[in-house]
Amino acid sequence: MQLCLRSEQIIRLLLPTVPMLALVSCASESASRAELSSQRTELQSLRDENARLKRRIEQLESVPPGDLPISGSAGAANDPHEIPSLTVVKLKPKSDPAPKIAVAIAVVEPAPEQVEEILESPSDAPSRNQETGKASDAALEAEFAAAVAALKTGNVSGGIARLQRFAAENPRHSKADNALYFVGLGLMAEHDLEGAAAAFEKLLGAYPASDQVRDAMLKLGECRARLKNSRAARALYTQVVKKYPGSTAANEANQRLALLPP
Repeated sequence: MQLCLRSEQIIRLLLPTVPMLALVSCASESASRAELSSQRTELQSLRDENARLKRRIEQLESVPPGDLPISGSAGAANDPHEIPSLTVVKLKPKSDPAPKIAVAIAVVEPAPEQVEEILESPSDAPSRNQETGKASDAALEAEFAAAVAALKTGNVSGGIARLQRFAAENPRHSKADNALYFVGLGLMAEHDLEGAAAAFEKLLGAYPASDQVRDAMLKLGECRARLKNSRAARALYTQVVKKYPGSTAANEANQRLALLPP
């Protein structure tokens, strides 16, 4: 009897809790459904945003770089999700001007008569010097011809350097005296009268039997006259007249003697 009472008492105690458990179960299920709905809504919102950004990127990629909108425009201000574009910044130029760089190159043009004389001078003029008979004579002849060609085609400084080297390295070659003569003409064309006079003097001293002696004396006298050394020029012209009477060189020397100051 007591056992039965106790069972009844237990049942009576548990009966009120049954509705409560049902309520708790319903509440939990309702919360789960609400949370799931909220997550679905948030996921759909993210998907929509992702699609919008993808469309925006495709639009930007299809627009040429020069047509991109400048950041801060009205359209960008109205759209809070607008992707900012590159900002164009204009730098203010410095007030101080840039330093000037000297780029001018002095061009020395020879006198027309000097150019004409170089072009008319025969590069293969005969010489009274004996050939050395070396195996490299053909190569030396080619080197001499190339140097004279450079001189005549406008590369005056290059031609002078090659002829000076040729005369220095091959003093016994048949074209060594001609090389010195062309060196003098080239230096006169570059207005280096002292250098030209030195080349002509070297020719007269090293090759007194050369066919270039008469012309070298005339050119040396011209250099002396242009250097205001009339005494030396007069002596050279007089020597040409006495040594080569009746020749073209003597006639030219007489004409130049008449032009010298007393």
